[in-house]
Amino acid sequence: MSTDAMTSAKTRSRINVRQMAQMGMLAAISVVLMLFEIPLPFAPAFYEIDFSEVPVMVGCFTMGPLAGAVIEFLKILLNFAINGTDTAGVGEFANFLIGCSMVVPAAVIYKKKRTKSGAVLGMVIGTVFMTVVGCFLNAFVLLPTYAKAFGMPMDALIGMGSAVNGRITNLATFAVFAVAPFNLLKGFLVSVIVLLIYKKISPILKNRL
Repeated sequence: MSTDAMTSAKTRSRINVRQMAQMGMLAAISVVLMLFEIPLPFAPAFYEIDFSEVPVMVGCFTMGPLAGAVIEFLKILLNFAINGTDTAGVGEFANFLIGCSMVVPAAVIYKKKRTKSGAVLGMVIGTVFMTVVGCFLNAFVLLPTYAKAFGMPMDALIGMGSAVNGRITNLATFAVFAVAPFNLLKGFLVSVIVLLIYKKISPILKNRL
């Protein structure tokens, strides 16, 4: 192997190690942000917004969609290890899919169009996709799983929604009037924060050795 080839291989190895460290760091920050939750007036108390997707999105934009999915997985895994689960991992898996449904499409679009408009377009599409996936998974996976885990009938969960929003009368209206606005608002807030901080943070993460 030539000297140039050896140098290139060492450089790639150092970059990979650095990226793995960055992914772990961003996942750890995400777990911390999961602790700060904001209740919403239009949804039951167990729907609270956090900003844990912000570091994941930053990682996606900096290192690509695959890295973003890894960060999302590490975030869920760390939270699972620290806080445990009441749903035998089903809720955590669904949350992983919901998180990825926003950050991965956004990163794919930004990778093809690395401009501010590309980032905005990616996050808009990611937010819409997350909303659709979130409604589906909440209706058919998360809510039934939580009802079973806590020994509650589905009518009781729907009743919690009706208490804060009279338009919620069944599973479909729960998804439309609670889950969908929740995900749209979360996607909007995460997108705004990422737009405000990305240019300041990305040079640190992109620093080449």
